[in-house]
Amino acid sequence: MADHYEVLGVSRDASTDEIKKAYRRLARELHPDVNPGADASERFKMVTHAYDVLSDARQREQYDLGGQGGGFDGGNFGNFGDIFETFFGGGGASRGPRSRRERGQDALIRVELDLDDVIFGTHRDIEVDTAIVCETCHGTCCQPGTAPVTCDICHGTGTIQRAVRSLLGNVMTSSPCGTCRGYGTVIATPCVTCQGQGRVRARRTVPVDIPAGVDTGLRLQMPGSGEAGPAAGPNGDLYLEMKVRHHDVFSRNGDDLLCTLEVQMTDAILGTTATVRALDGDIDIELKPGIQSSEIITVKDRGVTRLRGSGRGDLKVGVQVVTPTKLDHKERDLIQQFASRQKARSPELSHFQQGMFAKLRDRFLG
Repeated sequence: MADHYEVLGVSRDASTDEIKKAYRRLARELHPDVNPGADASERFKMVTHAYDVLSDARQREQYDLGGQGGGFDGGNFGNFGDIFETFFGGGGASRGPRSRRERGQDALIRVELDLDDVIFGTHRDIEVDTAIVCETCHGTCCQPGTAPVTCDICHGTGTIQRAVRSLLGNVMTSSPCGTCRGYGTVIATPCVTCQGQGRVRARRTVPVDIPAGVDTGLRLQMPGSGEAGPAAGPNGDLYLEMKVRHHDVFSRNGDDLLCTLEVQMTDAILGTTATVRALDGDIDIELKPGIQSSEIITVKDRGVTRLRGSGRGDLKVGVQVVTPTKLDHKERDLIQQFASRQKARSPELSHFQQGMFAKLRDRFLG
């Protein structure tokens, strides 16, 4: 068995982070989606197994003490089984030939959505480049009209037994058959379409109903929609990772939508009704006379539909009063007349106010 440290290319005193970085580098290089070769697939399995052992503190400790990886957990007798296989030909029981059918890999697809899409949910047809069952051989791995033949070396058992001299005398050892690689059968005429794999890479369309309320980073699992396994093995799962695009007007805080409404000074003084275009239709917002900057107007049930639960969040509108910067002479005279009639006090310092508008402001400044 290959040394796990050598498989990952790290020293025996490597830290957990170093082991993780080495695994990620090799996984990106050897993953079947990137490197479909048979050798790369076998190396990927070895790298994954090595990482599973060395990333677990208990299993790594046992491995460093001379174990084979996987550890002894009270119900796992794998290491003792290896000993019995070495000295007694498989512990008195044959495991039988390997199956060519294996479960396919899981697949991950990133889906970009607009903020409009997450209010009520949406439907997407996702294009997936993945492995599917070969249509020529239908997963048998053989040319049509042919079938695997029993291996004439191991006679279908998938293993070879040999007599070995040891301190205990002559003992029987058991190892996978090198001719059929432990399958018990040999494919004499492999399918030319899939090269005897029982699957090919192709682009297919997966229809998906994306529920309302999803957010960036959320993953949806679609069981059985991933890669087809070798020899028509069961499909893996498909995971869809959501990414909601930035919106120029609205932002999201949980199930609430946030935005800022710029109000002219005269409308803030006299009050008015403003009609604004929301993501799901127009909304009439009443501005009471004398409304101030930083006030929040809450419009109930016009936010995002809750992912788990019922109803919707709210739309929270932060008011920002806009002071005119360019006045003609007549307008300036009117403002001065207004100011002279007001008994306004001089500007004074007050305590800094934190609240919803501060959050909105931080969002825009950030």
